[in-house]
Parts: sequence; C-alpha cells; structure tokens
Amino acid sequence: MKPDDFHYALENTRVVMPPQKRLETFGTTVLNYHLITEEMDSVNRMRVREGRIHAHKPELLTPDKFAKLLLEGFGEKAERYADAVSEFASQIAVLKYGFTFRKDDVRRYDVTGALPEVTARVKDEVARKNDPLAAVVTGVDDGWEVCLLKFALDMVLTSGNENVRDLRSRGLL
Repeated sequence: MKPDDFHYALENTRVVMPPQKRLETFGTTVLNYHLITEEMDSVNRMRVREGRIHAHKPELLTPDKFAKLLLEGFGEKAERYADAVSEFASQIAVLKYGFTFRKDDVRRYDVTGALPEVTARVKDEVARKNDPLAAVVTGVDDGWEVCLLKFALDMVLTSGNENVRDLRSRGLL
C-alpha cells in the first residue's frame, strides 16, 4: 500500500455508530464491527465486512518497563539514559493495549445501493440486535484493514481516560 493510499484510508474512515461500551480495563473486550466500503470499479456497489476485533486488557507499563520496550536494539549509553529518566519519571505510567484481528472471523457480502442508503440499513440492522459492543464503520475498500486499525485506535483514545480512572480507583496508579 502506497503512503497516499494509507492516508486516504485513514482520512476516509468514519465511525457512524460507535459501540455503546468502552474497552474493558480488567478484561478482554470483543468488538463486533460492520465495515461498509464502496467498490472502486462499480457504481452503487457496496461491500460489507463483519467480524471481531479482540482488545486485550491494557497492560500498565511503568517507566522502567516502558524504557525497556523502547530500547530494544539500542546500546549501553541509551540504556543508561533510560535508567536516569526512569528515576525521575516515577510518576509516569503508560497503558499498552493489545489487539488481535482474526481474518477467519471476517464475513463479507456485497450490497447494491448508495453508501448513505446501505449505511442506514446496516445501522438499523445492528441497532435491532442491541449489541453494546457493535460498531458500524465506513471506509475504503482497498485499505479496509487500515480502516479497522483506525477504528481500534479511536476506541483506545475514547476508553483511555476511563481505564486510567479505573486503575487509580484500585490503587494501581
């Protein structure tokens, strides 16, 4: 994928119906996505992909763990610097989220209709199922996996503050 295609996919990803729940702080969250993309070669031909993204519980990285994560492949001087930073940055903590996306979980089907019309139909269908972890996303067909990664990152960004609050309330931060 060319850098321009990558950016195009990112810029054209829209979460039109986000999950009602956020990513869990102390367990795995399974997001059920419905990704609608427009076929490039056909007018009014949409492709719908349904699948799951597994978000593992966020791992709390302390400064020393974070420094070790960043230092893979660096030399002794960089290691000494990271040790010094760790001493002064004892109040810093980072949440690391892990995702797995299984291709075998993907179901794909084609639908005829304009993007807004197909999106409305899929949204209605998903809403009827009343799944608090379901999302409807529109994106680019060639870069559909990039669209899913953007959706996953958006979920991290919207869940992060509450995850930190949960960790603090249990005395883990």
